[in-house]
This record gives sequence, C-alpha cells and structure tokens, in this order.
Amino acid sequence: MKRTSLAGRVGLRLTLAMLLGVTASGLALSAQAMSYEQRQKLDLSEYTVTDPDASYFDVKARMALLQQTDNDLLQYNRDQLEPGPSCQQELSKPALDSVIRIPGYYPQPQAWELASEPLFDFEDTVSNLAGAYVASGDDYYADCLVRFLDKWATQDALSQFYYDRLEPQGWYSTESMMFAAAMAYSIVRPVVADKRPDAIERINHWLNTLAHQHSSIRGGDPSCCNNHFYRRALYASMIGVLTDDDELFQFGVSAVYSALSDMTPRGALPHEMARGRRASHYQNYALLYLVNIMQVAYRQGYDLFDFEYDGHTVDDAVQFALDTFDDPAALGDLATHAQYYGFLDDEQYLAWMEVYLQHREDPRISRYVSQRRPIDNRSAGGYVTLYFMDPTAQPRALPEPEEQQLATFEPDA
Repeated sequence: MKRTSLAGRVGLRLTLAMLLGVTASGLALSAQAMSYEQRQKLDLSEYTVTDPDASYFDVKARMALLQQTDNDLLQYNRDQLEPGPSCQQELSKPALDSVIRIPGYYPQPQAWELASEPLFDFEDTVSNLAGAYVASGDDYYADCLVRFLDKWATQDALSQFYYDRLEPQGWYSTESMMFAAAMAYSIVRPVVADKRPDAIERINHWLNTLAHQHSSIRGGDPSCCNNHFYRRALYASMIGVLTDDDELFQFGVSAVYSALSDMTPRGALPHEMARGRRASHYQNYALLYLVNIMQVAYRQGYDLFDFEYDGHTVDDAVQFALDTFDDPAALGDLATHAQYYGFLDDEQYLAWMEVYLQHREDPRISRYVSQRRPIDNRSAGGYVTLYFMDPTAQPRALPEPEEQQLATFEPDA
C-alpha cells in the first residue's frame, strides 16, 4: 500500500518541531487550563485494566468481517496490504540502541529530516506488519512483528534519548514510536503469545519500562499539558493495557479529564489556540490523540465518548474544530482568522475521524473522510479505514484528481 511520502511525513512531524513558540494570547488563555499539579491530584482509581489482550479494536471480529465483505473500498484496502513486507528485510534493520538526539527543525531542516528518517521507518514497519496480518490473516506477519519488537527490546532501544527543556526533540520524537509500537503490538500479541512467551515477556517489560521512564519527564510549559501530553497519554494508555499497569492506564485517562476541563465554553482547547494561525490545525491535532485514548479506554469498558467533565464532552471539541474548518470566524477572538488549512489535504491528520464515526454519526466528518479514504496514520491508529470503517458507509474510494499535491508544513510567518 502506498503511504505518505517523506514530504507528507515531514508535514506531520514538523508539527512537533514547532511546539516551543507560544504567543502572548496563548499564555493568557492557558491560565484557565488544568494545571499539572491539579492533574496529579485527580482520583482515577476507578479506571483499571480489565482485559490486557484487548486491542484498540476487536481484531478477530474485524478480520472476520474483512474476509466476507463485498465493500469495494475495504476489499481494495485489504488487497493492497495482504502481500505484506518481507520479514527478513524488516528484521535486518538496526535497532536504535544509542542516544537519540534530534536537532530542532530551525535552523537545521535538512539535519532534522535526516535524523528523523529511521524513526519514521520504525513506525512504518510496525504499522505495515500489523496491517498485513489483519488483511491477510497470516500469522507470519504477526510473528514477524513480535520478532522485530523483540530485537529492539533485547537491545533496550529507545531508552536513551536526549532531553533538555530547550532541546526536547529527542523526547518528542520517541513518543509516536512508542504508541506506534504499542498499538501494532496489541493487534498481534494474542496470536503469538503461546508461540514466543519469552519474547512477549521481554517486549512487555521493555515497553512498560520505556513508558514509565518517558512519562516521568514533566516537560516545560506548554508541553506538560498540551497535545504533547495527549501523545504521552496515548502510549501510556495502550502500554498500560498491554502490561496490566493501572498507573499507566490512568495516566492515559487523565489526558481526557485534563482536555475536558481545559475547554472554553464552545469547546476550544486553550493550549492549541495559542498556535495562532495554526489554531484549527492544533485543535485537530489534539483530537488525533484524545480520540485514540478514548478508544483504548472504550475497549476496557469505559465509554469516555459519552463522559462529561466540567460541563464538557469530547463532542464539544470536535464540533468546534469542524466549525473552524468551515469558517475560521468561528474562532472569534481566540486566534487569527487567517488560518492554515493545508492539513485537511493530508489524510493522516484525519485518522481520528474514522475512529470517532464508530461512536457518533456526523455528516461533516463523513464528508471529510469520504474524500480521503482509505485513511491511515503510521503511528496513531494505523490503517484506520481497514480497522474501523462501517462497510455501509462508503462503497468505494473517490477518484483522485489528476494532479495531487501532498500537504507540507507551512512555517510560521
């Protein structure tokens, strides 16, 4: 299956590179948000792991559906993934077992892209192997993914990353690698567990140790509490499930509480509004992680999609985002109305919408995803159309225009 090119990947990863600059208006807005200290005092003891083998979707049921569906779009998506990659080739890739230090995008964009490429490749590998297993039903790909992760676990990869509050990119960059690995692993682990118990034990220990190590770093303002916190919460929720660790799982759930508490009356997330002409972009970016956390919790029996806290549900944030997509005037005085909307042309940013549609009917979201299916995001959710789309939602993909420009990140003016 053809995936987003380097230019498209740079678009998503460059979102991470720009998180240190907060506007003056953003600092004022963030005063109403839940503080780090308040978040630490939340009593989330009611949230415990109920099924460590539950992935973020019902894998067996979905595979059964995919084998009998007559939906052209899903058949196409399945057939593209079914051949899968070469396991030997994937296992030949070296693990990142040295210190991960990624330069900031400015003033070294070429160095940033070069240093990030092995990280992108890791996310591609785990996502592709999981997708190939679901599409084909062949345990070969599940076994290969476990062997691949075991290689990284054995070498204690990703445990060494450089972090400084003024140079956080190594810390940022490992976030998505961790939840990409955890989500893909959750798909295949049950079918391999009896065959490779020692590998499973090593991978579980590796992921759990990484999650505690990485999440113990508070981060400066605003990364302690904005979309980067939601990204850490995503790996924590999934790894918490996989390793039956209630502390990590509750860390993940705390992001939902924090986001709901932070919202303005209309559903804006103040930390994301601080991005100025990318306020809509970052509101959407936050949802990419929040919705996936809620999906992980849903599979453990906690319906956070219907959860209300401080007078808000996730629907408020979703509808506000959609309103700003339709008309930037919906931002009011929270941010400039001269918004950057290039991200709407890049399917990876819409991955959360496919998951959300499993819980809500929304014609505006259906319109966005219908233009981009099949949708995938190499780290946050993987092949979400294959995993989540209702076969009655859309019979076939819409034809692509003759000339298609991949969305790229547009630097702040």
